[in-house]
Order: sequence, then structure tokens, then C-alpha cells
Amino acid sequence: MAAGSPSDTSRLNRTLSTVRVLVRSGVISPGRPDRIVRQLRALRVWGATVAGAYAAANERVPDAVAIVDERGSFTFRAMNLRGRALARALHRAGVGAGSRVGVLGRNHSAYVQTMIACGRLGADAVLLNTGLAPGQLAAAAAENRVSVLVLDEEFDAQCVRVPADVARVRAWGDAPAGALQAPWRAEESAAAEPAPPERPGRLIVLTSGTTGTPKGARRPTPRGPRDAAAVLSRIPLRSADRILVSAPVFHTWGLAGVQLGMTLRATVVLRRRFDPEDVLRTVERERCTALFAAPVMLRRIMDLPAEVRAGYDTSSLRIVACSGSAMSPRLITEFMDEFGDVLYNLYGSTEVSWATIATPEDMRAVPTTAGRPPLGTRVAILDADGAEAPPGTEGSIFVGNDMLFDGYTNGAHRNSAHGLMQTGDRGYLDADGLLHVSGRDDDMIVSGGENVFPRPVEEAILTLPSVSEVAVTGVPDEEFGQRFAAFVVPREGAAVDPDEVRAVVRARVSRFAVPREVVSLDELPRNPAGKVMKRHLPTDLPRQ
Repeated sequence: MAAGSPSDTSRLNRTLSTVRVLVRSGVISPGRPDRIVRQLRALRVWGATVAGAYAAANERVPDAVAIVDERGSFTFRAMNLRGRALARALHRAGVGAGSRVGVLGRNHSAYVQTMIACGRLGADAVLLNTGLAPGQLAAAAAENRVSVLVLDEEFDAQCVRVPADVARVRAWGDAPAGALQAPWRAEESAAAEPAPPERPGRLIVLTSGTTGTPKGARRPTPRGPRDAAAVLSRIPLRSADRILVSAPVFHTWGLAGVQLGMTLRATVVLRRRFDPEDVLRTVERERCTALFAAPVMLRRIMDLPAEVRAGYDTSSLRIVACSGSAMSPRLITEFMDEFGDVLYNLYGSTEVSWATIATPEDMRAVPTTAGRPPLGTRVAILDADGAEAPPGTEGSIFVGNDMLFDGYTNGAHRNSAHGLMQTGDRGYLDADGLLHVSGRDDDMIVSGGENVFPRPVEEAILTLPSVSEVAVTGVPDEEFGQRFAAFVVPREGAAVDPDEVRAVVRARVSRFAVPREVVSLDELPRNPAGKVMKRHLPTDLPRQ
């Protein structure tokens, strides 16, 4: 292609935009020339993996605090040494390039240490969901060919069906006699280390399993800070930030918080368990400037008594980044009215990474939007024939970026068209280029010949002051094929009137979307990442 062509110009413009973002965030910054040379050398040796990021940061800012957890503060030097020590131990246990290491733990520095060790060995780290039942966990370990399991003590009972020949390594808690323990302290060692792998190890994240059995999705190895620049172009994190990652690290969004933190050489704060008041306490104590959370976590924070929320100084927070499930317009408005215009919402998935990001300005103007594509990302709405739909027309959402997944570990793939990958959701782009997500392709409810997605119905019901949370689904119906059912969680001290629910849906959505049944629950079934598991809602309901 001739120099100066539109494609060359587009590439140049993107490169310049990427550099501007990386300079603004502090990823690219002045420093001692010798340290910068060693930093670049470490990245060249280990690649843009978790191991490479910590090795590079160790050369650039060895004494900066990398991670804070319940056991203390750990510098980039300490984390790099711990990762190297664990890599040597795993190598002696038979782990090498191409091995699969299962990681089953909560948010703490040993979890990150394990990913560093796997990166140094060229092993794939399979990030296992802590909510899996013993049978599911054994199946996930078998399907992903896990040969070593690094786990917290509390999950021993969940692993009873994992074969005994899968070696165990303790991450948190006391190791059984003779078992390996991830070292929490490490010094420089003269011991021989495994040579850098020819192929970088990958991170394998399990899908959420909201509509079926969780699948292993192979995450692509980042090609460097350029991939981080996409998210940083819409969420203005900086190298000086202290980032509290409350979303579980085994989930794509919690993992993204850790990866962005290491790329920025920022401090990542981890807590093993989510507790809404503890989040506020930790923000105050650690002076956290950013929070990575799932929407249900924000709901739990807003459900705290007003005097409890007011008792903590959270003025340091300038970014609250959410992802993982839809946020209701009411939650968005309530949260920003109390904590300020600090909320950012990323729409994406394990398979496509990111698609769009909504800024506070976007959500103040249009609370139902999922935002705009970040740098280097394209979003298109395709109709049933694969043609691009015009603005305002609903269709399947397709996404293109540099971090599309490499396929499932069982050999399956997502549908692709025009260089874009299908997310599995439906939605539309409005005239201003903002994305609106209607719901999952398989969430559509067909009742009496009418096709309706539950999300607009849920948003209507959430306008009622008596409702804290809601899930709408279709249940079998002999006459209409399916009928709508609404499962509501009342606000504390409130009672939900089914007739009021039906009236608000009839007024805001349509008569054929009115739920026949309105069922009050103490809580909605959710997975550990906070997503509602609609397949676990009751379906055999008597008509009301």
C-alpha cells in the first residue's frame, strides 16, 4: 500500500492518540536512562505478561508499593522476587511451558504472585471461579487440563473431586505437611532459574455461566501498553492512583483492575472478601483514588444506612469503574448524587474484553447508555443478514479490538463478521453514537408472538421506590408459549404491590410486557462476580 494512504494515516493517528493517552496517564514518563533501559529489556525478555509487567516495574520503580492486602504492603521488587521464588518451586514440581495451573483464591497478593510465576514459566494460569460446586470445579479442571492447583485453604473441600494426582499449592492459609506454600517473603537467590519461555503463558478466564456451564476462554497476550491505552482513553486512571479492586480477580473486570494497575505502576489494594462498609473503610484508610467493582457492589453500598455512608471520608475517590452486568438508571443517579460524578461503566465480556465505556457525562445525559467505543475499538449493529443496521435499529452487537479472545478451551468460537466478534447481546446505536444494550440474545421472551427483552421491563420496575432489585424472565405458558414473571427484592421495610408493578410496566413499556406474576424474594441468585443467574429462578409458578 502506498505511503500516505488513508490506512497509513489512520495508523499514524492512532499511534499518536495512544502516545498521548500513555503520557497523560503516566505510563510513559521521564526517568533515569539506565532504569528505562533495564525496564525495556525486561519487557523484551518476558513480554507484556503479568511477569513482564512486574519485572519491568521492578527495574523502574523497585521500591514503589505494588500491592496492599490484609498481610501488608509489597513493593514491585518484593512481588517480582516472590513470583520468581514460586516459579522455581513450581518448576521443580514439573510445571513448564504449556502446563496449565489452576488458581482458586480470593483477592490477595499471592494470587497475583501465581500469575507472575506462570508467566515466567510459560504456563497457562486458569482462573477458577470460587463459586463452582465440587463437580463443576472438577469438570473445569479436567476440561482445561490443570496439572497443578494453587488454592486458598478455605477451598480445600470444594476440590474433593479433583483427582489426587493434581498437585496442590497453598496460596492463603496453612499448607498441609509436605505440600508447597507460595512464599510470602523472598530474597535475591543464586539458585538457577528456568530460562524465559519461547511462548508466553496465557490467562484462561472462565465465562460467567449465567446461561449454562462456564467455559474456559483463552485471553490473548497483550502486546504492550497500547492495549491498556484503549481503556485509559475513556477511564482517566493515572500512575499515582491507589486502586481498590473489589471485583474478584478471577473475573475479567477484577483482572483488568490488576493489569491496569501494574501497567500504570500504580498501587493495587486487595481485600479478600467484599463487604460494603469495608470498602468505604478501606477507601478512607488507604486513601484510594479508584475503585473497581461490580454493579451489585455499588447497590450494596447504597443500601447501607445513610449515616453509615456519611461516617467515612471517601473524598479521595475520583474514579469508580464498574463492569460485569447492567446498572439501573436509578442506581447510577443515586450513586453519583452521593459520591460525585466519578462513575464509569464498561460494557464488554470475557470474549471481547471491552466494547464501550460510559463516562459520568454520558450517564448524566442518558442513564441507559453503555457509552462509546474507546480508542482502537469498533462497534457495529448487524441485522439477521449480517448487514450493518442504521442508527436506532436494534440488532446483534459486534465488536472489534486488539484483545478479542482466542477461542474457548473446548475448541468452540464466537461468531464473527467483517472482522468483528459477536458479543451475544442485542442493542442499538443512537444518533449520537451511544450504544444501548437491550439484553442477551437468549434472554428474549416471546409471549403471544411479541418479542420483548427483559431489560426495559426491569428498568421500569426499578423506578418504584419499594423495589431494590429485580429480575424479569419468561416462564412456560400453555396459551402464550411464555409469560413474563418479575422477581423483586423489596427495599428494607417496604412491601411491593404487584398491581403497582404491572401498572408501571404497562405505562412505560407495553401491555404485552406486563408480568403476570410478581414474586418477592429475599435476594436474587447471583454468581460470585455478582451476575444474576436467571436460570436458577423458579419457573413453575402458579398464575396470580
